[in-house]
Amino acid sequence: MSRIDCNNIWKIYSGNVIGVQDLTFTCNNKEFLGILGPSGGGKSSTLRMLAGLEDISKGEVLFDGKVVNALGPAERNIALAFESYALYYRLSVYENIAFPLRARGMKSKEVDKNVSDIAEVLNLTSILKKKPAELAGGHQQRVSLARALIRKPNLTLLDEPLSHMDQRIRAEIRAQIRRIHEELGNTTIYVTHDQAEAISLCDRILILHKASLQQIGTVDEIYNKPVNKFVAFFVGQPGMNFIKGTIEAQNKVYINSSDGKKVVNFNGEVDSKYMGTEVLIGVRPQQIKATVNKETASVLAGDVKIVEFQGDNDVLNVELGDTGKTNIQVVVPAGGIRFKRGDRCWLEFNPNFVHLFDNDEKSIIKR
Repeated sequence: MSRIDCNNIWKIYSGNVIGVQDLTFTCNNKEFLGILGPSGGGKSSTLRMLAGLEDISKGEVLFDGKVVNALGPAERNIALAFESYALYYRLSVYENIAFPLRARGMKSKEVDKNVSDIAEVLNLTSILKKKPAELAGGHQQRVSLARALIRKPNLTLLDEPLSHMDQRIRAEIRAQIRRIHEELGNTTIYVTHDQAEAISLCDRILILHKASLQQIGTVDEIYNKPVNKFVAFFVGQPGMNFIKGTIEAQNKVYINSSDGKKVVNFNGEVDSKYMGTEVLIGVRPQQIKATVNKETASVLAGDVKIVEFQGDNDVLNVELGDTGKTNIQVVVPAGGIRFKRGDRCWLEFNPNFVHLFDNDEKSIIKR
C-alpha cells in the first residue's frame, strides 16, 4: 500500500526564491497522478521533495501516514526516472537495468528474467549489450525508465520520462507505462508539461503554476469545470477562447457588437453581486457552432482570417464583430462546412459549455 499525503509543503531556495508554495494534495494507493504545468511552475521541485532529493522547507510529506521528511531516497522504497537519464555510462544497458535488483541481492537467474521481461516490454532487447554512450537520447530515456520500473517499488516517480522520444514512440511507450502501472499495482506520480500525456495516462491531474496549486481533479473535471482562467486556457488544444461581456441577468451575459447587444445564455447560477459587471466569457473552440447563415438574432458574426487544416478538423481563426475585434479559434469538423479565408460566419455557443471568469480570473458559475 502507498498513499502519499503532502501537507502544506514549501520549497524555498537560497535568495528567498519560492519553488513550491503551500502545496497540499493526496495521491491515493495505486493511483496514477499527473503533475502538469508550464516550465518553472514547481513540478520537478515537488517530485524531488517526494523523492527525498530536496529538503522540504516547510510542511510534511507522509507515506502511508508516516512522515518521511527526514528519510533519504533509499529509505522510501521509491523508483525514479528523470529527463536527464542518470545512467551509469561504464555499464552496459543490461547492467544499468539490473543494478537496482543486484543492489537488493537478487539471484542472477531472477535478475536475468526480470531484465529480459522489462526489456521486451520497452523494446530494448536488441541493445542490452551496448553502452549508454552508443545510444540515441530516446533509447537512453527508455533504459532509464526500465531501470525505474524493474524495481517494483511502492511509489514510482517519473519526471518527463518521454521528453526526448519522437511522437510515434511516445504514444507507444505511454500505453506501456500505463499497462506496467496496472500490472504492478503500485502508485505512480508523473510530471509532465505535455497535456496529451497527462490526459491519456492519469487518473487525476494536479496543475501547478507559479509554484502554486491551481486545481486537482479528473480529466473531465479539469476540462469541463476549470476553476480559473489559467486552467481553462492551459488544458485543451487549442486553448479556451475569452471574450469580454457583461452579466445582464441570471443565465444571461451580453457582448457588445457592431450589430448591437448579443445575448449569450449559460446554464448555472452566478452570485447577485456580479449583476451588471464585466466578465470574461470562456468557450472552447470545439464547443462553438459555426454556420454560414444567420439562424437567430443572438448569434455573433465574425470574419474568417485563417483556416488551418488539421486532418479530421479545420481550425478557423475568426475576428469577431464585437467592439474589441476579438480574435478567437473555432474547430470545425473537416466533413462539414468548408470555410475559406474571408468568409463571413455566425457563431453560436452552447449554454452548457459557457464559462464566466471575474476580474480575479476565477470561475464564477455554480453548476
